Amino acid sequence: MRKRNVNVGLILAALFAPFVLLAQQATTTPEIIRVSDQSGAAVAHAQIRLMPSLGLTSPDRVPAKLETDDHGQCAINLKAGGYTLAVSAQGFKTWAESIYIATSVGQPSATQIVPVLLQIGASSSPTPVYPRDSLVLSADPGHASVVFSPSDFQALPQITVTVHNGHTNADEAYSGVPLASLLAKVNAPLGKELHGEAMTGYVVATGSDGYSVVLSLAEVDPEFHAGQVLVADARDGKPLEKNGPFQLIVSDDKRPARWVHNLVSITLKR
Repeated sequence: MRKRNVNVGLILAALFAPFVLLAQQATTTPEIIRVSDQSGAAVAHAQIRLMPSLGLTSPDRVPAKLETDDHGQCAINLKAGGYTLAVSAQGFKTWAESIYIATSVGQPSATQIVPVLLQIGASSSPTPVYPRDSLVLSADPGHASVVFSPSDFQALPQITVTVHNGHTNADEAYSGVPLASLLAKVNAPLGKELHGEAMTGYVVATGSDGYSVVLSLAEVDPEFHAGQVLVADARDGKPLEKNGPFQLIVSDDKRPARWVHNLVSITLKR
């Protein structure tokens, strides 16, 4: 009887295997990113950054480093969803655009071509101007910056932490958003994704006076570090006034040298 059951199981597995395989094939679509210059010549070894876009379906992460081959092409399988694609090469302006990948469930996916046309010129671009009192969160060039006004920031889920301020020699309660929560909006590798090469990632926090500090991603990630790194907008239930509208608080630091007041930008470096 047991042998018969095993045989029946094998038959069912054989029957359903093609359907399982088809379902797996339908989860991704083969893409070729084809990079050329204005004359139509292929651009070999162009650097490619491809990241899930904010506000769209969140597909799986893609390799951090991609580049075109000798024929100016890069082949990759992608899940359905929105991505931000950025391409750079020496002597060319950086190209960046949002793309959306759609898959056909139940049908073999045909290879899609994503054409990229690079223009000759410097890769740098004009420095953007943001509204006053904004907090700008940015990552590599391939990801659009996220800008928070004070009202946008207050709408985010907030927590309160009590820390000892070595300058005032007093305990103070700061309310705000954990830095890790903000970095998730630019797809920072945190949690289970923070390993290997990602461990070299770090964050630069800068105040309006140009004062900057550095924190490693491991310091920011609550799965690695017990302390709290908070972007605060209130102290003891009141606005930060001269230190605001935003301030970086690092709870475990014995000296508040990295408590950046008048915080205006946070940049993720990979």
